[in-house]
Amino acid sequence: MSKLIETQVELARAGREPSLICRVPSGWVLLAGMQYLRGYCILAPGPVVPSINALDRARRAEFLCDMTVVGDALMSALGAYRVNYFIGGNSDPVLHAHIVPRYMDEPGKLRRGGPWSYPQEMMDGVRFYLERDRELMCQLAAAIQG
Repeated sequence: MSKLIETQVELARAGREPSLICRVPSGWVLLAGMQYLRGYCILAPGPVVPSINALDRARRAEFLCDMTVVGDALMSALGAYRVNYFIGGNSDPVLHAHIVPRYMDEPGKLRRGGPWSYPQEMMDGVRFYLERDRELMCQLAAAIQG
């Protein structure tokens, strides 16, 4: 069972998570490990909870609002034409949202499918790399906190 989100939240709290974009009211915005769709983000809650159902109404609303604020930032900073939002928690069984920008220049069949319709080798082909992604992270933080 993966503990990736819990580990990333602990590191973010300590100021040591390299993929941390910024803190938001409901948690932490992280650049995802897979960057085949540039700007793919994860919203992790603070504190970590098993699912969105573990939150009261106000915290649920806050999390969902923060999720869409990140989507707005992706659209404005990167020119994404759409953003896909996913809350699963199956492989890492804690609340976290995948916030995935989509681009008009994606191949048609892939653009019309979900972000995980890409071949695995393409998804694994571009990984988070701090030196390359630092400027993007700063742009997104400015747009989110704007």
